[in-house]
Amino acid sequence: MNIGYLYLAVAIAAEVVATSALKASEGFTKAGPSLIVAAGYGVAFYFLSLVLKTVPVGVAYALWSGVGIVLISLIGWLFMKQHLDAGAIAGIGLIVSGVLVIQLFSKSAAH
Repeated sequence: MNIGYLYLAVAIAAEVVATSALKASEGFTKAGPSLIVAAGYGVAFYFLSLVLKTVPVGVAYALWSGVGIVLISLIGWLFMKQHLDAGAIAGIGLIVSGVLVIQLFSKSAAH
């Protein structure tokens, strides 16, 4: 397995933590959540920079953003009581489909 994909998983996890804390930061007026946001995005971008040594930028960004959107949507629904209507669920399904197409059928993902 390409180590870049392990780094990508770390980048995605850090971005999801940071984005989840963003609402709790209340416009960066709460110190604790604001520090989590800054640290999370710092870790996310550092690991994303490592990913780009072995994974094409388009593939890495598609996976990072796609998986991040799905995870943040789930966190919003499960923990923040945000409603996901049929359009949102369909859109998320299309994002997942796109990520799967890249991973399963694109030769770019293997380089």
